[in-house]
Amino acid sequence: MRRSPLPENSFISLNNLTRKFGAVTAVDGLNLKIARGEIFGLVGPDGAGKTTTLRMLCGLMDPTSGEARVAGFDVVKQTTEVKDRIGYMAQRFGLYGDLTVGENMEFYADLFGIDATERKRMLPELLRMTRMEPFIGRPAAKLSGGMKQKLALMCTLLHHPEVLFLDEPTNGVDPVSRRDFWIILKQLVKDGMTLFVSTAYMDEAERCDRVGLMSNGKMLVCDTPEALKKLVTFDCYEFECDDLRAARRALTGAPNVQGVRPAGSSLHVFLHHGADVETVAHLAGKNTHRAVAPSLEDVFIGTVEAANDHR
Repeated sequence: MRRSPLPENSFISLNNLTRKFGAVTAVDGLNLKIARGEIFGLVGPDGAGKTTTLRMLCGLMDPTSGEARVAGFDVVKQTTEVKDRIGYMAQRFGLYGDLTVGENMEFYADLFGIDATERKRMLPELLRMTRMEPFIGRPAAKLSGGMKQKLALMCTLLHHPEVLFLDEPTNGVDPVSRRDFWIILKQLVKDGMTLFVSTAYMDEAERCDRVGLMSNGKMLVCDTPEALKKLVTFDCYEFECDDLRAARRALTGAPNVQGVRPAGSSLHVFLHHGADVETVAHLAGKNTHRAVAPSLEDVFIGTVEAANDHR
């Protein structure tokens, strides 16, 4: 596939990017710059505007106002150049269930105009990378969720995209398959690709170079995962209690307790500096507790709650 020369200093940039649907502002004045070779993660609740943002960056939807550039090209004025350089995996990728793995790849190779010589090289290479070689003859409808995502990724990569947009690519996929999927993504970045991924999983957000927390169409905060964790200005303790529900009720709103949030099979309890943890622990009934570093999920929930309180 022939391409026009790539502009110098290529990156992804958003300048006051806004999208409205009638009276609803789905994306509200986003400003962002992403470097080549970066893994950028976008995290937010349902309806935050993540998918709308990705669709605008891929040239699938025009912004109401503002500007976005991908690989140096304007997503509205130079849509063809943008689409030539990107791969996009939507939440529901358009696989054909009655076609086999190999037939789906051949179909997308036809769509991308991949010549016979290039597809003869690329298809086996992608199958090896994803460990999907044994399943080349299996219909896509009979693949597991993780395998379907690997097949979707292979089809997306056939035309050598320089930027890959992934909209919650592992939603509903088992933990082992999610881990394998991210191993593949990390290798793509080592080979020079730029990733923009939205995710509902905080462990995946931890794998990103930078993370943007989005809610109600706005970017609330954007930084490295470690820097974001430092935004929590309260002392964090992990409580393991016999009765988590009762402990949460007892601690919520108690003196010196800023917040109480579930954390797996325990509670994360946030105390004002200098508060006596033993006094607070007494309210929770039988428990064990220890000081811990706040998680990225703690940061996300706290940031969204604070933003909602100021609306």
